[in-house]
Amino acid sequence: MSRAVLLAALLGWAGTTLLLGRLRWFRQPALADRLRPYLTGARTEGPTASGWSVEAFREVLGPLARSAGARLSHLFGVSEELAVRLERVHSPLDVTAFRLRQLGWVVAAGATALLAVVASGPPAPMAALVVVGLPLLAFLLVEQGLARRSTRWQRRLFLELPVVSEQLGMLLSAGYSLGAALARLSRRSDGAVAQDLRRVVGRTRQGIDEERALAEWAALASVPSVDRLVSVLALNREAGDLGRLITEEARSVRAEVHRELIETIERRGQQVWIPVTVATLVPGVLFLAVPFIEAMRLFTSG
Repeated sequence: MSRAVLLAALLGWAGTTLLLGRLRWFRQPALADRLRPYLTGARTEGPTASGWSVEAFREVLGPLARSAGARLSHLFGVSEELAVRLERVHSPLDVTAFRLRQLGWVVAAGATALLAVVASGPPAPMAALVVVGLPLLAFLLVEQGLARRSTRWQRRLFLELPVVSEQLGMLLSAGYSLGAALARLSRRSDGAVAQDLRRVVGRTRQGIDEERALAEWAALASVPSVDRLVSVLALNREAGDLGRLITEEARSVRAEVHRELIETIERRGQQVWIPVTVATLVPGVLFLAVPFIEAMRLFTSG
């Protein structure tokens, strides 16, 4: 038990040091950092990351966490790049920040597993399984959480796209240009498509042409209906009646959503019969079992 207390004290001391190191009233800035604002032509970016600071840990552990996390995720069958998934869901974290957060969960799970093993003293195979399995489970849970967010975002795009496509077709038919129509739709709501369109509009304001910005959106979203809509929008400079084409594409996407909804309803309707069938068969089996057991008892006793 003394080893567990000592290990917990060391972990608590390290965590407290890192947390208090972020507080300005606790840490003592270096002399060069305090004199820098008074130097002519010096940059006033704030204190540099030196010593036992969080920034220093980020610089040291960031590349290691990125490479190890990428290899481990590929080992478990995650083929899509982490940067693409983070950008798809509009996450404020970059790849390094996400991997460092994931590493923090892994370290916390490993410390918990080690404390549990030291305190309980299980057999060696069970201890090895707990010490290795719990950090691995923490890694996979964080990875699975991002995968669920990415899947939900793609689902929202698929469901919102018919309405947004119809609105886009009406705006183009009313005389709006493609850029103006996309900018208007991006400001009208906070849905998934509107947030992605705000990114497309931002790319066009950076100097990227509309076709390239829309192609980047289709590649990032990885939704077949978005790919088809972008292929229709690519005919902006060639087609004379782009609004009608987009309206037809919106009807096609709506029909696809309708078919998927019918399939889901039929699948759930079939699942309803499973408990009904079980509830019907169990009493029938009991009614058949009682006379059978009674007949077997009479046969064996006679």
